[in-house]
Amino acid sequence: MANTKKKKPAEPVTEEERIEVFGAREHNLKNIDISIPKNKLVVFTGLSGSGKSSLAFDTIYNEGQRRYMESFSAYARQFMGDMERPDVDKITGLSPVISIEQKTTNKNPRSTVGTVTEVYDFLRLLFARIGEAYSYNTGKKMVKFSEEEIVENIYTRFKNKKITLLAPLIRGRKGHYRELFEETRKKGFLKVRIDGEIVDLTPRLQVDRYKIHDIEVVIDRMQVTDDMRVRISQSVQQTLKMGKELMFLLVNDTDKLVQYSRQLMCEDTGISYEEPSPNAFSFNSPYGACPVCKGLGNVYSVSIDAILPDRSLSVKEGGIVPLGEQRDAFVFRNVETIAKKHKIRLDKPISELPESALNILLYGNAEGSVSEDVPDMDEAAGNAYEGEFEGIVPMLKRWFAGSNSSESLREWVEQFMELKKCPSCEGNRLKKESLWFKVDELNISELSNMNLDKLLQRFTGIEKRLSSKQNTIAKDILKEIRERVGFLLDVGLAYLSLNRPSRTLSGGESQRIRLATQIGSQLQGITYILDEPSIGLHQRDNHQLITALQNLRNIGNSVLVVEHDKDIMMAADHLVDIGPRAGIHGGRVVAAGTPAEVLKSHSETAQYLNGEKKIAVPAERRKGNGKTLELKGANGNNLRNVNVKFPLGKLIVVSGVSGSGKSTLINETLFPVLYRHAYNSRITPMEYKSVKGLEHIDKVIEIDQSPIGRTPRSNPATYCGFFTEIRTLFAAVPEAKIRGYNAGRFSFNVKGGRCDMCEGGGMRVIEMNFLPDVYVHCEKCNGKRYNRETLEIRYKGKSISDVLNMTVDEACEFFQPVPFLFRKIKVLQDVGLGYITLGQSAVTLSGGEAQRVKLATELGKKDTGKTFYILDEPTTGLHFQDIQHLLDVLNKLVDRGNTVLVIEHNLDVIKVADHIIDLGPEGGDGGGRILFEGTPEEMADNKESHTARFLKLELE
Repeated sequence: MANTKKKKPAEPVTEEERIEVFGAREHNLKNIDISIPKNKLVVFTGLSGSGKSSLAFDTIYNEGQRRYMESFSAYARQFMGDMERPDVDKITGLSPVISIEQKTTNKNPRSTVGTVTEVYDFLRLLFARIGEAYSYNTGKKMVKFSEEEIVENIYTRFKNKKITLLAPLIRGRKGHYRELFEETRKKGFLKVRIDGEIVDLTPRLQVDRYKIHDIEVVIDRMQVTDDMRVRISQSVQQTLKMGKELMFLLVNDTDKLVQYSRQLMCEDTGISYEEPSPNAFSFNSPYGACPVCKGLGNVYSVSIDAILPDRSLSVKEGGIVPLGEQRDAFVFRNVETIAKKHKIRLDKPISELPESALNILLYGNAEGSVSEDVPDMDEAAGNAYEGEFEGIVPMLKRWFAGSNSSESLREWVEQFMELKKCPSCEGNRLKKESLWFKVDELNISELSNMNLDKLLQRFTGIEKRLSSKQNTIAKDILKEIRERVGFLLDVGLAYLSLNRPSRTLSGGESQRIRLATQIGSQLQGITYILDEPSIGLHQRDNHQLITALQNLRNIGNSVLVVEHDKDIMMAADHLVDIGPRAGIHGGRVVAAGTPAEVLKSHSETAQYLNGEKKIAVPAERRKGNGKTLELKGANGNNLRNVNVKFPLGKLIVVSGVSGSGKSTLINETLFPVLYRHAYNSRITPMEYKSVKGLEHIDKVIEIDQSPIGRTPRSNPATYCGFFTEIRTLFAAVPEAKIRGYNAGRFSFNVKGGRCDMCEGGGMRVIEMNFLPDVYVHCEKCNGKRYNRETLEIRYKGKSISDVLNMTVDEACEFFQPVPFLFRKIKVLQDVGLGYITLGQSAVTLSGGEAQRVKLATELGKKDTGKTFYILDEPTTGLHFQDIQHLLDVLNKLVDRGNTVLVIEHNLDVIKVADHIIDLGPEGGDGGGRILFEGTPEEMADNKESHTARFLKLELE
């Protein structure tokens, strides 16, 4: 019998379960309508500049934020930041939104991974509650005495001896203390001990106010016998009360002084620590920060190499740079006076001067010693005027740290300073007392410097190594630490440490840290919007990131991701392809649905995903010019005495898993070395032994994805430099000459030719009090930026405003008869930016577009063929098609004889390299070694490299 049971129809998705966007027109979006499923992992993809971020961030996120702001009263809103209304008709089904962008990196030197994730806050609490204190003098565990234990200790150590109990009142301070003595005398005390000498408390007693004093009041004098136990107990109680938990015991016959404290105390040396609080372990608090570096871990110290760069010169010839050449100046007269006194020849080369003579000039003494304390500005200046010469080094330190120094003076002195690890805390940021509290035999700094995977291992099973009391106190703290560190490992950040400054993190690392924090918060019903979280992540770790995003979705959130990574696109529940091209040719939904449905659409993205289109592997690799640059003994961060050769005239790719040491080797060691060689810069590279082959390089250029400008006035024409030539062209028009207009007349940044109402901005801001400000076209120039007289000057029928509104493609055609201008604009077209306008605001360009504008600027310059280009992950924000454009540009640079070095994880770039340098095998402590140097084909067979495993699949 046939089964007549009807299939239950699929439940329709209700409006509440979708985010519906109607009429989105922000930036280049073409009035699009789109329906996005809620509580799903949704990926937006498309070419760079196609409108992905305009839809995800500038429309959906901004509308969510605006609605949140609307929930405040009108009175409150006028005190809060502006919230511009996105250009969209309607958005329904929108839940509260949280944006996790790349631009969240904190540049504050005090901000670390530990403080951003709050793991360090839990560590501080852990140490404050269960940390065991040790003496920084003896290394022995410190003890705490109760009153009863102090009495017992006195009987044990001083039985039958005569003792004096002293309560400290003043310790190491200046003053006459007449009022203190009078107050103490009125309380009935008869004697005090002043600087080690016991004296009677007489009326009007006082001490020298300008000297440092130690003052204790004598509480009792007695012999330690059994019948005195009650009196000793009472006296100890009184002494601790007067001394604020601290007391001294003086053995009368020997003058031996013993210290007791109800606080933590070392029995052998008598030093005591205050009761620890979480603030005592914070480098951002005066209670815990190292007093020398103020919790920064680094201090500025005077660089002798910067003061004496050329020792073949004499002092008179300017050998001591801060002094300059001999002249009639106060400082130089001082130097001549001191030289005459000590018979120092100022006309001899500095290299021939005796060390003691040079020390007198530099430090003011023959020993070459210099105080760590910066003298008071006025006091030091007074000494100098009395004829004493303080020395060049103390003088620079005084000017740098003095409260009366001007900003320009400090900037001048800074050229003679270098940033070094703090000598007091050795870079650990905390005062020494805080570093002698330990949990599981490690201090807080040692734990903070561990890689996160090692840190989690340390805290796994730590309960077995703690006492039962410690376990009871620390139970919840340990749970929080393990959970939060675990979330950071889940997003592929095992190689970071809690002490890593947040300003050194890449955009992707910063974003994944915020992602881990959000997963830990366990919020539900939120719309999360992420901007390329895969930046800086090796293919090996992609699955961890995908799992983290899916976990965020599984607890009941909508996760919208702007992404180009193939693995993340294929793992999406819903894929939205924006295009078909970029800029004015984009802004439409090309395809939307499951990844399988989008693959059938034959869009640009689909063709790359299903293999119809591929970035081709070159038929043969370049041989280079036969010259090499060799760096030896690189030891910065986790690098392990790395020796590496860079063959010149090739496209070099530096690869390896996240945290393997790529940025340390290239950005922090090689680039500063090359920059110092090419431009005499004072950037300090990380530790290395030697470098060979610098003579083969005359220029070094670093191209990153930072914006080409942060104001709406910045645009591609001004950044690339050809706007000056366009203005010169307009100034050469006969009518402009008749009117006496020069090139400055056609600048919108200076008075004269620009519109005086909007001051060349083209837009006017209408303040709406508690509503967001409204931007409107300036009614006088109608957004053209210039005044009527300037716009009357026309070149080939176009005004200067018309030229700024041309796309690069249109400008190429328009300026073709002007070779010097055409060549520069054509380069923008060559890098795939034909769709942007010459006057497009820099703030509306995506990261990939900004980077290509910079590349075009470099391509437009005449090079010598000896330029070294460094790019750090240039594929960030780039679609497969954009990567092809990028590679075309890079290959042009290399074909001219230059060297291009790219730090990259993208396999499309790695497979076309002429030479690969692979670091690893792991991140953090497990990395820092060169695993391979050679061609991609040779590398594919490397068994140790994680990159090789994925590269082999690409080359097949």
